[in-house]
Amino acid sequence: MCQGSVAETCYKEEASTTEVSIIGIDLAKNVFQAHGADAIGRRVFSKKLSRSQLLKLLSVFPPCLVAMEACSSVHYWGRRIAELGHEVRLIQPIYVKPFVKRQKNDAADAEAASRPTMRFVQVKSAEQQAAGMAFKTRDLFVRQKTQAINALRGHLAEYGVVAPQGAVHLKRLQAALADEEDTFPEAVKRHAELILDQIGDLQARIAQLDEEIAAASRADERAARLMTIPGVSPVTAAAILALAPDPAAFRRGRDFSAWMGLTPRQHSSGGIRAALRRQAPSSL
Repeated sequence: MCQGSVAETCYKEEASTTEVSIIGIDLAKNVFQAHGADAIGRRVFSKKLSRSQLLKLLSVFPPCLVAMEACSSVHYWGRRIAELGHEVRLIQPIYVKPFVKRQKNDAADAEAASRPTMRFVQVKSAEQQAAGMAFKTRDLFVRQKTQAINALRGHLAEYGVVAPQGAVHLKRLQAALADEEDTFPEAVKRHAELILDQIGDLQARIAQLDEEIAAASRADERAARLMTIPGVSPVTAAAILALAPDPAAFRRGRDFSAWMGLTPRQHSSGGIRAALRRQAPSSL
């Protein structure tokens, strides 16, 4: 309470709320940094805030523009700040970098957000984030399954059992362990069974998530329209709805393709191929 009263007193002495037209916020785990500027970009205030002080400070201002770098927890704070009547703009870190003079700070966020040609990230709803968590959880289980299979391949390779990469060749490893002619030490068989049990459990969890995602796609009218596109499965349709931004943010279909990382083959004569920076999540 003392810190909050001190911060509010210092703010009142520094500037009037009517002078602030844009606020840049640098999010962190515990200590946030806020930078306020007027209509011409001149600094009005700059201060450190705790998590509990952020919304209290922003509630003092009349509706203005609040800019934040798109990072962890930014969608939660974007929703909370929008509830106060402010216009929230989220900026990708790559677009903030050109405005950094000496070091990364919240002033660069505010300066970047004031540019009329800047591209922004849409604030996700709580439901959209929940749908996206299903894909992130599935990706986690798929990575863990791959790690377990590779670990089993590596252990059995020490005893002369070699299998190609890929989950489709897991049965070869299972058959080698079940072969009575192979003289594996008892500890090797016991530990290999533990890994196989983990792989089976992960496969069941992945299948369960696939069923949940497919059921959600069949119940969504937008997903049903997406599935009319050749090659778009229920899982792909649900991933687009959960992870892709609002289609209205793209001027045409090729802009969405570029966001996905789908670009035509280059036929330039310079001999140098510039890689396009993919912006879509790995699940897409």
